[in-house]
This record gives sequence, structure tokens and C-alpha cells, in this order.
Amino acid sequence: MPIENLARSDVITAPTDESVEELASTMDEQSVGSIVITDGDEPVGIVTDRDLAMRVLGDGTDPESATAEDVMTDELTTIERGSGFYQAAEMMSENAVRRLPVTDDGHLAGIITADDFTELLADEQAQLSTIIQAQRPEY
Repeated sequence: MPIENLARSDVITAPTDESVEELASTMDEQSVGSIVITDGDEPVGIVTDRDLAMRVLGDGTDPESATAEDVMTDELTTIERGSGFYQAAEMMSENAVRRLPVTDDGHLAGIITADDFTELLADEQAQLSTIIQAQRPEY
């Protein structure tokens, strides 16, 4: 199954000069755990709620002066939208990430998360369970 069928297209983004206070507010308002940092429509980094905790609070960084560029993960792992489900899961595992921005020729097209995979797998399990229950003998 192609990632483009699973990925969310409504990615929350911010520029590199966005303040960490604004990033935290946006995460809270949008109920998300990450914001993709962009330069135009190209993803250049990602800031997660964990980054804010560890790189701002944990390091004693001044939240009033820090920007997305100061705390973002800039070695961004992305996946092309035509890639498959298994390739995305493998990339997440190999790179120890829970979120993959989805690109289309380098331009941000969406995002897929480990939570999305978990939800998909749970739905598939539920469908299999229905088949099994319909075919097993009554006890």
C-alpha cells in the first residue's frame, strides 16, 4: 500500500525562525506532537514535544529567545509519497523515528506517524477477527 494512501496531508508547519513558545502553543492548539519546519515548501527539520522538553527545558535554553532552528532535528528522515508501507516502517525502525514527513520531489506532501501505523494495523486485525469469528464453530 502506498504511503500517499495513509499519510495525512494536513501537516502543521512552521518556519525556522518560529519561537519555541509559538511552537509549543501551536502543538497544544492543534493537538499534535510535532511540527515540520520548512523553508518555503521544503521540509528542513522537525520539532517534537520531546525536543521542546529536552532541548529547551532540559538544556536550560531560554524559551523566549530560542527558535525552531535552535531546537529542531535537522537530519530529517523523509519518504517519497509513492513509497510503500513496509519501506516506511523499515525507515522508522532504522532511523529510530516515529514521524516521517512525506515528500513529492522534495516538497512537503504529508506526514505519517507510528500512531497511524498502529491504527491501521488495529483496523486490519479487527477485520481479520470478524472473518475468523464468522468461520469458527460455535462453542
